[in-house]
Formats: sequence, structure tokens, C-alpha cells
Amino acid sequence: MDTEFLMRDKLVLRGLMFHGFHGVLEEEKKLGQKFLVDIDAYLELQKAGDTDNLDDSVSYADIYNLAREVVEGPSFNLLESVATKIVKDIFASYQQISAVRVRVGKPHVAVKGPVEYLGVEIYRSRTNMK
Repeated sequence: MDTEFLMRDKLVLRGLMFHGFHGVLEEEKKLGQKFLVDIDAYLELQKAGDTDNLDDSVSYADIYNLAREVVEGPSFNLLESVATKIVKDIFASYQQISAVRVRVGKPHVAVKGPVEYLGVEIYRSRTNMK
């Protein structure tokens, strides 16, 4: 895995909460549930820091809305697919973003025992997207 991204500039979106209809169980698709999303969008932020101009960055509100459209949109069976769709949509919309890390979690899962949430986390760079 490319660890170079750990030392790079990024936009950080944490604790996004949406209601969606993803999962393999019929009840999940019918009733829906809460999903938690975290996003790191890697891009050069030095110019934006120097100019104080949003045109030199990406609006995190726009990324939030993109994630909301995916999670609240058409149903997927797997969280892996939800996360991948978010990444693909971010890359399609913002050429200046070079890599994305997305975490999607379900706080209400059918397991015996207490959990904060269960989910997936994926990291994709433009160079390793298939």
C-alpha cells in the first residue's frame, strides 16, 4: 500500500450521518438504517492557504453532498460498493484530488454484543483505480 499519502494535505470530513437502504438483508433494503461516513480527500492545499481563495481548493460541502447522494441513493448490497461509488464520484467531479480514503460504517448491525459500528475503509489513488 502506498503510505506516501499519510504526509500529504487533505480535506477531512468526519462523522457524516445519512439514512440509506444498503445491505444484503431484505429488512435493510426495506427499512433502511443509519450510515456513518468519514472521508479524506488528498490534494495540494498550499495555494489555497496562501491565497485564501476557495477556487484553489475543493469545497468540503460539495464532497459532503456527493457522499449524501450516494448513501441516500440507489441501494447496494455491500458497504465496499458504497465506498467505491463515493470514491469514483469524487474522482469524476474533482480532478485536483489525487487520492481518497473513505470509511463507511453501520452502527446498528445484527451481531451479538455491543459495537460502535462495523464497516469498511478503502483507500484509492487515481493511479491505482481500476
